[in-house]
Amino acid sequence: MTNVVVKIEKSGNRFNAWDVDGNKYTSEIGTGTRKKAYDKGMALERRINKSGKPYWWSVPMSVFESTSAPVIDTSSVDVPSDHAEVLNFIHSSYKLKPKGLVMSELKWKFLVRSAVRGKNMLMTGPAGCGKTMAAKSLVNAMDRPDFYFNLGATQDPRSTLIGNTHFDKKDGTYFSESLFVKAIRTPNAVILLDELSRAHPDAWNILMTVLDNGQRYLRLDEADGAETVSVAEGVTFVATANVGNEYTSTRVMDKALMDRFIVVEMDVLTSDEEYGLLKYMFPHVDESLLESVASITTTTRSESKSETGRITNGVSTRTSVEVAGLLYDGFGLDEAAEVSIYPQFSDDGGLESERTYVKQLVQKYISDGSSEDLFNEDEIENANSMS
Repeated sequence: MTNVVVKIEKSGNRFNAWDVDGNKYTSEIGTGTRKKAYDKGMALERRINKSGKPYWWSVPMSVFESTSAPVIDTSSVDVPSDHAEVLNFIHSSYKLKPKGLVMSELKWKFLVRSAVRGKNMLMTGPAGCGKTMAAKSLVNAMDRPDFYFNLGATQDPRSTLIGNTHFDKKDGTYFSESLFVKAIRTPNAVILLDELSRAHPDAWNILMTVLDNGQRYLRLDEADGAETVSVAEGVTFVATANVGNEYTSTRVMDKALMDRFIVVEMDVLTSDEEYGLLKYMFPHVDESLLESVASITTTTRSESKSETGRITNGVSTRTSVEVAGLLYDGFGLDEAAEVSIYPQFSDDGGLESERTYVKQLVQKYISDGSSEDLFNEDEIENANSMS
């Protein structure tokens, strides 16, 4: 479990907990703990005890501020009903976007408008481009009840989306509803369906009627006359997906399921945008190093799209952020690339492999461009054995 530091913001009578990416942790922390931290001007850090269970510990606000990450305006946002007010809300909503989310004003406004109008949204784009962050940022900006489900990690769709049947000697057979059933019964809820493209096809089948604007119900059993649960008024679904055969473990999504969404395609960042994001998140890292990371990242993406490209995929923004984080923690660029970038590329083919190309690219930014110490002894031995 990764370390998390949150800041407490008061909104009305609520004490909300936000991390540096604008993710809400309110439900994970007791009300008393949140209020006490707010009253004392302290942040809260999630730690793990000896038994492996998480707990929240008060830390100075400087610990939160040192992460150099965005904190969005968490004041209560009431979605208006009058059309003039709706227009004003949509077109002034860009101020609600976290600074750490690189997304055009047009697409952000389109996201907010779709949520206000109750549309189902499908965020698509390359792995690590910020789909999940954009979806979570939208949820936070709307300040509505929210629920998160990682469908890509679900092995039992029926249990996750419907519930389980149990047997008790005293009470006999009984049915326990899933959190998803609770979610769709919650008026105005925003439900995030992460990694929909990696979900089991059974999950897609279960969701068909839920996402269909003409039906909007969940059948609890396949039998005729089985109980159904209607989707509450104002519920919005936001899903994320890697769409395309180039993504490992990604299934080709059913066309009928795709048609139930408005598709919002995330843009791949330019070199300047990549650098701007890294500089915002890690202002104390040497600018030339961050420029190198941004250049390496965008060059691999361009190469992967070229007809004569030597690699099949580029370095994601998620990976470039990880590399910058390693630089911040004292790793060299060569060390960061060794553990974070190179493992993503195949070394099949020896000196003609994808990994060799990427190593040669990185080498341009960590030395005078020579190939000295480019490969370790095992790689040199493997290359010689193939020649």
